[in-house]
Amino acid sequence: MKNLRKYGNAPFGIAVIHGGPGAPGEMAPVARAIATYYGVLEPLQTTGTLEAQVEELRSVLLAHGELPVVLIGHSWGAWLSFIVAARSPNIVRKLILVSSGPFEDKYAKGIMKTRLERLGDRERTELLSVIDSLGEEHGKRGDRQLARLGQLISIADSYDPLPHDDDVLKTEYQIFHRVWKDAEGLRESGELLQLAREIKCPVVAVHGSYDPHPAEGIQKPLSTVLEDFRFILLNRCGHTPWIERHARDAFLKVLIEELGT
Repeated sequence: MKNLRKYGNAPFGIAVIHGGPGAPGEMAPVARAIATYYGVLEPLQTTGTLEAQVEELRSVLLAHGELPVVLIGHSWGAWLSFIVAARSPNIVRKLILVSSGPFEDKYAKGIMKTRLERLGDRERTELLSVIDSLGEEHGKRGDRQLARLGQLISIADSYDPLPHDDDVLKTEYQIFHRVWKDAEGLRESGELLQLAREIKCPVVAVHGSYDPHPAEGIQKPLSTVLEDFRFILLNRCGHTPWIERHARDAFLKVLIEELGT
C-alpha cells in the first residue's frame, strides 16, 4: 500500500487525514467531494508508532503539498494533524478538526458506555467479546477483529447513516494498538493539550451532536488555549459526518466555506 493518493489537479494545498489509527482510506469520499474545487492529498498512515506517523505525514506534506497546507483531520487524524501543526507550524495554514477525540482525559470516560447503551443486546455482547479478544490477537485475525470492531462502533456512532461503501483499504491492528496507546498517553499526561500553545494557524472544530465523543471535550479545552479557534456543531450528526443523511450537505458546505478563507 502506497502512503499517498491525489485527487483533482495541482496545486495540492489541502490534505485529508484519516482516523483509526490503522484504517487508511476512510476519507476518500471527502477528498473526492473537495477535489471538485481543489487539489487534495490523501496521506495514508503506514507506520507503527505515533512519532513515526507524525514524521511520515510531515514528509508527505513537504514532498507533495503546496505549502502551507490546510489539514482536515478526522477522529485520530484530527489529533495527528494537531500534533503536526504544533511541531511544524510553518507548513500548516489552517487546521480543521472533524469529530476529534476529547483533548482531556476526563471527557473520555463515558464514550464506550454511550456506545454500549446505543446497541442492541446481540451487538453489545459481540462488541464486548471483540474488545476482550483484541488484546490477544495478532496478524490477520487481529486485523479482521479490528475491522469488525469498527463496524460495530460505527453502528453506535451514527445517527442516520446513508448507504455507503467501506472505503478503508486495509485494517491493521498492530498499527492501531501501538499508535493509540501512545496517543492516549499523550492525552493523559496533558501534553496533547499543551501542544496547542505552539499552533499558529486558525483552528476550526466540526463536531456532530450525536457523536459519543462529547463536544465539550473539544470546545472547552481548545477555547482556553488557542488564539484563533471556532467550534461548529452539526445537528443530527454522528462521528462520520459525510455518511449522515441529515448532516452530510451541511458538513461539506462548511468545509468548502472554510477552505475558501
